[in-house]
Amino acid sequence: MSARRPLLVHVTTTDMSLELLLGPQLEAFAAAGYEVVGASAPGPYVEALAARGIRHVPLRHATRAMAPQRDALLLGELVRLFRRVRPCVVHTHNPKPGIYGRVAARLARVPVVVNTVHGLYAQPGDPPARRAIVYTLERIAAAASSAELVQNPEDLPVLRRLGVPERKLTLLGNGIDLGRFDPDRVDRADARAARQELGAHDDEDVVVGLVGRLVREKGYAEVVEAAERLGGRGVAVRFAVVGPDDPDKADALDDTLRRRGERAGIRFLGARHDVERLYAGMDVYVLASYREGWPRSAMEAAAMGLPVVATDIRGCRQVVDHGVTGLLVPARDARALADAIEVLVRDGALRARMGAAARRKARSEFDQRRCIDITLATYDRLLRGRAPGRAGARVA
Repeated sequence: MSARRPLLVHVTTTDMSLELLLGPQLEAFAAAGYEVVGASAPGPYVEALAARGIRHVPLRHATRAMAPQRDALLLGELVRLFRRVRPCVVHTHNPKPGIYGRVAARLARVPVVVNTVHGLYAQPGDPPARRAIVYTLERIAAAASSAELVQNPEDLPVLRRLGVPERKLTLLGNGIDLGRFDPDRVDRADARAARQELGAHDDEDVVVGLVGRLVREKGYAEVVEAAERLGGRGVAVRFAVVGPDDPDKADALDDTLRRRGERAGIRFLGARHDVERLYAGMDVYVLASYREGWPRSAMEAAAMGLPVVATDIRGCRQVVDHGVTGLLVPARDARALADAIEVLVRDGALRARMGAAARRKARSEFDQRRCIDITLATYDRLLRGRAPGRAGARVA
């Protein structure tokens, strides 16, 4: 690692997060003059990171599962990593790496420790025990950071109540690559082929799409029930789900629910790398999550000109303007979800108006360049005045 370039290490649980959530940002940080390393559990996205010029360091003990013993081992692994490579900046991403990564970076005396709050893992309506655990861990980890970049404005008052100093808090928002998620980049023939993959038989079929990991927290149980209800009402609609299994999670989608969904007419397409093309084949986008920070998939769908039906929760409220760019429904309410989908399925003119409004909102509010600029400004501010000479060791 060149001693002339400051070393920046981003820590996530999986390489999928590094590539799909952060990939363009990591490239931008490298273009701005940083030597960028991604640290996570290894997986199929390491090659894509390498193609971006991002070095990957595998973490043996990183896991999405609830595994306190492995989490403790991860803390020690991160301390050793940071002491070995001597980064100028460690940037962590919660939930778990945000906790252990901040503490490990401080123990390793990393000069600048930045954390992105992608959405606090507890919300005001959660059970008191869950909130107590999550908020206590967050308070401890935030004490180890130099800055907290908060995606969602609804998390800011919670962090203030936890005692996180105002000087550490910066509203980051969230953004996507608007050049990639542009409906004009997908030609008509490709969009028609995508519709067929999603289950449409002709131009009259209405395709409802979902993109996300196959975990119950994403509301798939309600989506399955909504599909059943709509089928029972005789509503002609095609459902398609795009996303990988997540077997490490306790709420991973089980075979019983998947088979029930398939019987209701839902197609499961698995993980795909051409989601922008698949969005172009959809007519309505659905996100039925119970918890989000600021959902990228809903932003992507909006940028592709789709009306979005989403749950009325933190994050979705920042993406969907109810009645303008889509519809918000209560979480865990399959009947309300089915009703909202039916409204859009039966009214093509409304779909078109909401889709156009969603596209305009995305163009004006969801550009990832703003997030990149805020992050780089945070690095520069915190590094300014620091002692020189800690540019980083070579990463093996």
